[in-house]
Amino acid sequence: MTTPEHHALTDRVTAGPGGAMTVQVGVITGDLTVTTTARGDGTAGVVIQYTGAEESYDLEGGSVRIPPGGIDALHRAALEAVRAGGAAQMPGTAPRP
Repeated sequence: MTTPEHHALTDRVTAGPGGAMTVQVGVITGDLTVTTTARGDGTAGVVIQYTGAEESYDLEGGSVRIPPGGIDALHRAALEAVRAGGAAQMPGTAPRP
């Protein structure tokens, strides 16, 4: 099965204690919008933004391989990670030092 290039899923979530770690600005907290986008090469990235804001940030961890469960499974894992907080980053990546 192939994933359409730039297929994206978006949901709102409240970050857990410790928020979500972004590449650009560090940890963000509060009500966030999370978008997981398939890149067309078997990988996907996640961007997050404060709900209602225009500026978005890359979730720490970069692109990851789309798991066997597909982009939906990766998106659900990203949402769960952000809900859990603790400077959440891309599912399946190691915390940055």
